[in-house]
Amino acid sequence: MAEINTIRPAAGIRTAAIDEGLRAHMNKVYGTMSVGMLITALASWSMAGLSVSDAPTAYQIGADRYLTDFGYALFASPLKWVVMFLPLVMVFAFGAIINRISAAGAQLFFYTFALAMGVSISWIFLVFTGMSIVQVFLITAIAFAGLSLYGYTTKKDLSAWGTFLIMGVIGLIVASIVNIFLQSPAIMFAVSILGVLIFAGLTAYDTQKIKTDYIAHAAHGDQEWLGKAAIMGALNLYLDFINMFMFLLQLFGNRE
Repeated sequence: MAEINTIRPAAGIRTAAIDEGLRAHMNKVYGTMSVGMLITALASWSMAGLSVSDAPTAYQIGADRYLTDFGYALFASPLKWVVMFLPLVMVFAFGAIINRISAAGAQLFFYTFALAMGVSISWIFLVFTGMSIVQVFLITAIAFAGLSLYGYTTKKDLSAWGTFLIMGVIGLIVASIVNIFLQSPAIMFAVSILGVLIFAGLTAYDTQKIKTDYIAHAAHGDQEWLGKAAIMGALNLYLDFINMFMFLLQLFGNRE
């Protein structure tokens, strides 16, 4: 009896410690993601501001809007392909080097990636009205919060979604690249609808995976691993948010 009484409090203390550590871990994930989102927003807005001028040039994009030389290089020259695909290359590179760099190095890489992503999507300020960008961002934020909360609190195992959703992402990438050349409105609409659904599912799936991975490894006390896991979790949720936002913007954004 004495042994049983000794074991139960110890188990309770361990569970409480894991719960407290999980809260701290999730706070770090969401905090890192939020900083990345801020970097992306500032970079995107800054690049768009540097690219557009009211002074007439050879690069007219609207009734009274013109691309500067910098804007032309960014959005109309062959450099646009580098800007467009750099974030995708960095995502694959991040997965390849994550085990060989420190947690601090992983965090720096993530913030650099967020900067590159901001430059890559800065074209939205040339195509969509500022008000519609803000409105779609708020809609995305509300949807993301609800989906992430569901993934964190649900008792349902979402792990079976993983393979299906990743295959969907690969399909979206291929279809999007093909449509760069086809410029088909029907394909764009279909891709946008599927993209919203797929990244909505990934938001819930990734949140639950971050939680279950922490619980599975918390007992080992490997702080370096936990630090990297928080950065990877932030990256996954960041990508879910950005992609859901971009697809919703294609569906509901008001164009200039």
